[in-house]
Amino acid sequence: MRTHLNPLAVVRNLGILAHVDAGKTTVTERILFATGTTHKRGEVHDGTTVTDFDPQERDRGITIFAAAVSCAWDGHRLNLIDTPGHVDFADEVERALRVLDGAVAVFDAVAGVEPQSESVWRQADRHGVPRIAFVNKMDRAGADLDAAVASIRERLHPAPLVVQLPIGAEDTFTGVVDLVRMRALLWADDGTAEDVPVPAGLRDAAHERRRSLEEAVAELHPGALEEFCATGTLAEETLSSALREVTRDGDGVVVLCGSAYRNRGVEPLLDAVVAYLPSPLDVPPVRGTHDGEEQERPADPAAPAAALAFKVHATPTGRLTYLRIYSGTIEKGDTLWDASAGRSERIGRILRVQADRHAPLERAVAGDIVAVVGLKSARAGATLCAADAPLALEPPGVPEPVVSVAVESRRAGDTGRLASGLARLTEEDPSLVVRSDRETGQTVLSGMGELHLEVAVEKLRRELGLEVNVGRPRVSHRETVGRGVSGLVFRHVKQDGGAGQFAHVVLDVEPYEEGGFEFRSAVVGGRVPQEFVRAVEAGCRDALTEGPLGGHPVTGLRVTLTDGSTHVKDSSDTAFRTAGRLGLREALRACAMVLLEPVVEVTVTVPEDAVGGVLGDLAARRGKVTGSVTRAGAAVVTATVPLAELFGYATRLRSRTQGRGIFTARPTGYAPAPAQVAAPVR
Repeated sequence: MRTHLNPLAVVRNLGILAHVDAGKTTVTERILFATGTTHKRGEVHDGTTVTDFDPQERDRGITIFAAAVSCAWDGHRLNLIDTPGHVDFADEVERALRVLDGAVAVFDAVAGVEPQSESVWRQADRHGVPRIAFVNKMDRAGADLDAAVASIRERLHPAPLVVQLPIGAEDTFTGVVDLVRMRALLWADDGTAEDVPVPAGLRDAAHERRRSLEEAVAELHPGALEEFCATGTLAEETLSSALREVTRDGDGVVVLCGSAYRNRGVEPLLDAVVAYLPSPLDVPPVRGTHDGEEQERPADPAAPAAALAFKVHATPTGRLTYLRIYSGTIEKGDTLWDASAGRSERIGRILRVQADRHAPLERAVAGDIVAVVGLKSARAGATLCAADAPLALEPPGVPEPVVSVAVESRRAGDTGRLASGLARLTEEDPSLVVRSDRETGQTVLSGMGELHLEVAVEKLRRELGLEVNVGRPRVSHRETVGRGVSGLVFRHVKQDGGAGQFAHVVLDVEPYEEGGFEFRSAVVGGRVPQEFVRAVEAGCRDALTEGPLGGHPVTGLRVTLTDGSTHVKDSSDTAFRTAGRLGLREALRACAMVLLEPVVEVTVTVPEDAVGGVLGDLAARRGKVTGSVTRAGAAVVTATVPLAELFGYATRLRSRTQGRGIFTARPTGYAPAPAQVAAPVR
């Protein structure tokens, strides 16, 4: 057991990230087994894993909800979050990454970087989360570490720093050479490892790989470069230290390999987590705001408390709120301030989380990830802090939903239960949105994909016993400006006794290729004062919620305020905000508008003899094929397809390929919809 001056130095908060089926949950299971946290290896296909404990996860064989577990290795405390790999549950990944200090990215040794691997990698980039890579399934036919590393370099663009050389290939994969220590690890069939000298037949290859590793590290680390130039090599201690710093700076990614299913490679992975990923002390102090001023809070148990709620889970026995504690100490019975809602919350109990099992704690300190019981209304993204030192942390971003279905209870008496059930769903999952359609009066549930909505509706049925009717999925359209207008004049004049309202604006509207919305002012001579310019911008943003084609949100436009005038008494913020809203709506009706539909990048993996039928089917779905490669006896086709054309595609693909075809999809944005789609859709 190592001794450290600061107990936070032995904490690692990390996530397991990957494409669906790359082996994240199996890696997590083997970590729990290797650390002695569990005494039996759980299997995804048997439905016996610790982290996939929800009945739907076990039925479908995929991770749906991010699950937290805690274990110990080499005197360190590892707080681990197993995240979903399916694109429909990217918001679970986003909220997990917001509170993690590091991550292990898992890749399939045959497939390399897959579409969702790329998506979660970019999410980690946005949050500045340092990563190490684990190339899994080295025992599979067609497994190739070098090819997987090449795909990491080409598609993800970090400098891959391979610290292991596999011993054997495919079904003869039995161990690895540790290129840092220049020792070999061999695994027996029962999963036990033996530390031995490098086999004679691999010494030349190992020395060559070690040399390549030293050169790559020297390019990225000034201290290593100095030693390398002076001596022509790097000492083990220098190499380890440089790998740690390069990983934490995000300049490179350490790559390891193994077969989690066969229990090979897990111990070195744990050693790498401890050696290279940061502790809470190694990451910058968390930043938040109070009264418009930015403040920092150090990872110090003695500092004022500040924690971010990143997940809410309603259980039959109560409401669990998952917290990442950034500073201070939280004890059972404490009262904290919810800076997001502006109210007090009392901590009833504190729990160390082990997926669906929990161990009570008396207190939790900076750097901990725990669940608490007793919070009444704190939502995911809320900041809980000391009442005498308030601070609001930036919440995780919530993506806009792209698919909607109408839901209604089959029994008239269940309408109230359905409403409360939907409210609970949106409380647990902020990426779900419930609204009432103004025209039809239907309750509409919106989410990130067909599977996302299926899982949500199934939860209503299973957990609440509700019988629910579900309409056909509909995609969420957007509207944009195809051809703009210039010099549109709008006057807002209202006089009905007392103070009136007067605002005069002149607007130019044009397409904005970068997407989103940009507002500019070109008014000269103070004809519209600056405070009224801000009101016009706010009014224009109000107008973007409904476009003229069908009431869809408007995006991809630039509005320029070119002129206007005021009244000495009747002009106000309210008048100019109203003029901005109504003026832009009138301008959009004068523009040539274009309806946009969501499109996705689809990756279809099928046997080579089924490629023709798959290509024809994609073409019939308005798909544009962007690439096709053969990998390990299967064809991998990538295409851009409108999301609306993919409903029911999984069943169609299985029937065309006798159950041998699989596909994944990830959103790529919006594209113009054809004329027949352009009817108003709500």
